[in-house]
Formats: sequence, structure tokens, C-alpha cells
Amino acid sequence: MRKRERENPCSLCGHYHKYEEGEVCGICGHRMPDPSDVPAPQVHVSAFSSEILPEFLFLGSYDNASRSELLKTQGISRVLNTVPMCQNLYRNSFTYHGLSDDKVLQFDDAIKFLDQCEKDKARVLVHCMSGKSRSPAVVIAYLMKRKGWRLAEKFYQQLEAFEQAVFGSREGMMSAMSLNDPPTFGFGFPKVNNVQAQVPVFNSAPASSIFSSPASSIPPQGFTFGAAPPKPTTGDDITMEGS
Repeated sequence: MRKRERENPCSLCGHYHKYEEGEVCGICGHRMPDPSDVPAPQVHVSAFSSEILPEFLFLGSYDNASRSELLKTQGISRVLNTVPMCQNLYRNSFTYHGLSDDKVLQFDDAIKFLDQCEKDKARVLVHCMSGKSRSPAVVIAYLMKRKGWRLAEKFYQQLEAFEQAVFGSREGMMSAMSLNDPPTFGFGFPKVNNVQAQVPVFNSAPASSIFSSPASSIPPQGFTFGAAPPKPTTGDDITMEGS
């Protein structure tokens, strides 16, 4: 009998073949995937914060703010923390400013700190926990007030043009709608004389409970668990008494 070349089977297909060396399984055809077969990830998360304004304003997450060496590599010396629960980890190395309200963003306070950073020509990182909510809102507020940027004005115009191409003009769409009329659902039932068929009602009456049934009038009969039913007695039966 030929001895197996490996003692343990493949952890994926359960057969004996040299999976790690790229050998194809002779039973099921399983093999190690070729590097060219694996699609490249579409989203690349960088450990470096995003540079919004050259050599001045950077945007990132708490993970970016926790990498002091990378912050120094980007020349960042000040940090605007928009989340009160996030700790300022490197007070001896960076100048921190934190927003104190965790529910309402204090735009004026944040912009005042960013103005001082720009005046001192210091690079500043604005961060929140994930870098997708509070910190982008603060950066947008700063760009609106100090740089005159409108809130994605050209994108709104493109979306309005796309909406008109899909649904038609806004005036015609709104006139065809009556906001006071409740929505109707046809469930695929055809209209009769231009009137929508009524929606079928399912389970309109509550189901009866087995406990609400009237009590049975049949009296219970005595029984014994595990006992066989008694045999009917006849005149030919003889009663035997044990000795």
C-alpha cells in the first residue's frame, strides 16, 4: 500500500494534496488561487490623513490622529479634535484644540482655531472618530466661511438636471401629485372602470384559541399508565386464586 505523502488532509477540500505548493487536487480539482484571479480591493484606506488645502488643512480619523510619526512626516503640528470622547494622545508633541459639545458642532470655535493655525502657517489635522461625519462638516464650514466655497453647488445643479431627465419637470410632477391623497396599493389587481380594486384583507378576524373552547361534557375515565386494557369477562372464565 502506497504511503500518503502528507499526513493531514487539505483544510479546505478535505483531500490529500500539496495545496500549499500549488498542487491541484486529483479528486475535486481544488487548487490555490492564482494571484491574478484575486481582484484588487476597490477601497484603499491610507494611514495618512487627506490633504484638503496644500500645506495647511488636513482631514482624517482618530486612527490618523493616533499615528504621531505619520503626523510628523506630513508636517502636522496642531490637531483639532471634534469628538470630546477622543483622547488627545500626544500633548507634548502637538498643540490640541477640542470641541466640547458632542451633539452640536461649534463651527465658530473651530474656525477661530483654524484661523490662528493659518496665521501661524501651521499645518493642522481636523479629525473625528471615523473621519466621515463631524470633521468633514467642520472642514466644509471653514471652506464656506473663509474661502467662499458653496455647498457642492455644481453637484446640486447636476442632480437637479438628472432628476428632471428622469421624472420630467418639477412643476408637472408636483401638479400631478396630491399630497393629501393617501397612497393606494393594487398588489397587481387590475383596475375596473378606472377604479382600483380593493385591497384584500387578510386575517381580518382574530384566530380562536384552543383554550376558549367549551369544556367537554364527557366524564373522564380512570386509567393507569402502562396498563393493558382489561379483557371482557365471560361465563367461561375461571377465576384462579394464587396459592
